[in-house]
Amino acid sequence: MTIRTERTDVLVIGGGTAGFGAAIAAARQGLEVTLLEATSKVGGVMAFCPGMPWGGAYPTNQIIGGLIEELTERLTQMVPPAAAKRDCTLENFGPEIIYDHDVATLTMFEMLEEAGVRTRLGAIAVSPEMNGDTISLVQCCDRHGPFSLEPKIVIDCSGDGDISAKAGVPFALGDASGNMMAVTISFFMVGVEWNRAFADPDPYFQKFAAKGIAEGRLHSDLAKLYLMRGFHEGTVFCNSVHVRGVDGTDPVAVSAATQEGRRRCHKLAQFLKSDVPGFDKAHMSMLSPTVGVRETRKLQGQYRLTGKDLADATKFRDGIVACDNPIDDVMRAEGDMTHLAAIEPGQFYTIPFRSLVPERITNLMFAGRILSADSVAFASVRGMPQCMAMGQATGAAAALALRSGVAVQEVTAEELVRSLSSQGLNRLRI
Repeated sequence: MTIRTERTDVLVIGGGTAGFGAAIAAARQGLEVTLLEATSKVGGVMAFCPGMPWGGAYPTNQIIGGLIEELTERLTQMVPPAAAKRDCTLENFGPEIIYDHDVATLTMFEMLEEAGVRTRLGAIAVSPEMNGDTISLVQCCDRHGPFSLEPKIVIDCSGDGDISAKAGVPFALGDASGNMMAVTISFFMVGVEWNRAFADPDPYFQKFAAKGIAEGRLHSDLAKLYLMRGFHEGTVFCNSVHVRGVDGTDPVAVSAATQEGRRRCHKLAQFLKSDVPGFDKAHMSMLSPTVGVRETRKLQGQYRLTGKDLADATKFRDGIVACDNPIDDVMRAEGDMTHLAAIEPGQFYTIPFRSLVPERITNLMFAGRILSADSVAFASVRGMPQCMAMGQATGAAAALALRSGVAVQEVTAEELVRSLSSQGLNRLRI
């Protein structure tokens, strides 16, 4: 069988928020960009957990800029608006962006089209072929069978870092003990009477949850219910069902966790209807098609972002985006849910570009939740706006590297920061 071979300047693997940022940033610099997305939708966690708010876009209450600001403005300026800024009800979180999921997804696809990105859905990157310290070819497949891509630069935004790991980038799984955060499956309740549902001042509905657990109607991990007003009136986003001990790199384990999560969601929806005021006439909608995986591989980059960097509010010379998210650690092993403040109020830290660049491979970068970070730092940096900005930084860096004919490790911080600043990002770096 003859295997199709295609060429591209930049291959972006994964169409989540990081891949979206990388693909558009590179294409707007005049590069030919191919984006591979294994599923039928872009957005990553947006696709797995429809309606998940964009938290972390406003460090110290200022928008981080760049593509997340552009996307948000496109949505808020629609008639009627399809997005809005609001204060998060959860502890230690600042403002977040809520949006109409379907309109946001459509708009993201349109932005990719406008930039000239070749978006290929249902396509998977399988393995790289190496020529020394360079990725020369990536073996891929789609419903028609195998094909190959010859990229000048590869940006791994896959969430699991499969291609980076197969190319030889060292990595760690989970925390120091190998424990990964719980995976989550979410849903909406539609037809909720907000005034009644949110009359209790407890944002976590703990007295209701305790009753459900005591009666054996809710899983013991549902001691706090994460129920948030959705974008459309009468909708409530339910981000409560977390399944522990799942290896997100194992598709069999993910499938089993998805089915278990569905069962827990169904029981929670029934409990809300019967026991929580305001939900009696509501129904479940937009159940996640699969669990959302928070954490698998953390790749080894030129620099490993640490919890101490966060606590010190470090502003790196190659800092690409600001962040003040809490340390949002979700039920590792037997651990509880935590939303600990990472830094002093009013402070922020930056994510260094070096955490997105491997030490050795000359034409590979990675962005999103596979960045080089310890488990404490990772629990803060993983917000969707920061992931989109990381992707945007790698796309901009790809253009600088190809234009100058240098390895990605040789892209200078000054050049990259100037490029990102011209794109409206990085305004909080200093």
